[in-house]
Amino acid sequence: MADRRLGRATVLTGERGGKYPHGNSLLVEGTEETLVVDPSLSLLVRRAELPRVDRVVNSHCHEDHVAGNHLFPDVPWHLHAADLPGIHSLDGLMAIYGFDADVDGAFRKVVVEQFHYLPRADAIPFEDGHVFELGRTCVRVLHAPGHTRGHCVLLVEPEGVLYLGDIDLSSFGPYYGDAWSDLEDFERTLARVREIDAQHYATFHHVGVVDGRAAFLERLDRFAAVIADREARLLAFLAEPRTMDDVAAHRFVYRPGDPVPYAAPVERRSMGQHVARLLRAGTLREVEPGRFATR
Repeated sequence: MADRRLGRATVLTGERGGKYPHGNSLLVEGTEETLVVDPSLSLLVRRAELPRVDRVVNSHCHEDHVAGNHLFPDVPWHLHAADLPGIHSLDGLMAIYGFDADVDGAFRKVVVEQFHYLPRADAIPFEDGHVFELGRTCVRVLHAPGHTRGHCVLLVEPEGVLYLGDIDLSSFGPYYGDAWSDLEDFERTLARVREIDAQHYATFHHVGVVDGRAAFLERLDRFAAVIADREARLLAFLAEPRTMDDVAAHRFVYRPGDPVPYAAPVERRSMGQHVARLLRAGTLREVEPGRFATR
């Protein structure tokens, strides 16, 4: 897949169309400054092709979104204040995931060796509504939590490009399986981005660029529907009493048999949030300590 030029914004298509561990970075070139958003692993072999970059902006702090930050050591790095601990230190990043010790140790090695993680004590935080003025174009930050506490989408104006980060519009659906993820925040984020009018919608993974609001809304609705589908399958599974170990082993997020080393904690954290809100709603009951069933 080729890069996509959208006025002063260019989607730098990653290897395999931006499939993890790669991603589609965004380059925005103003008349005064240029910034790159979420420099991915794919930029490691393309660094010499890029123009001068004055700033790095991260939509959030996950390993694949900061994998190319180290290519730009002499410019400021920016990300939302809520995710700032993740770029300050490796311990801070690992706290975002919240893995148990057996997974944490192995993943630390992956983050450093495969994703070239580099901590940055002087990274600059931003908040919702911050605007990067680049000269004849600007990038507006819109806080969009759920995937992480500090996840943001970025609106490039006047080009009308909405960079969605990890609202990737894929069939996998929303990911809210980390310690710093929140299902209900993600649902509020999906409602917010639905109201943002743009001409082009760019994702970090898989899809790349969606042109036009109608096509975007169609994809967004399919993406969001995965949440309700997971919950419906969970209710059916809990027709008889089960534990959270049973729920995690059944796999509602990942496909059974997929070799994902951290599937169990992600399943437990993701579906645990569904269980908690279904208990609050009275749709589930705890039949005995640690065992849940549909009412």
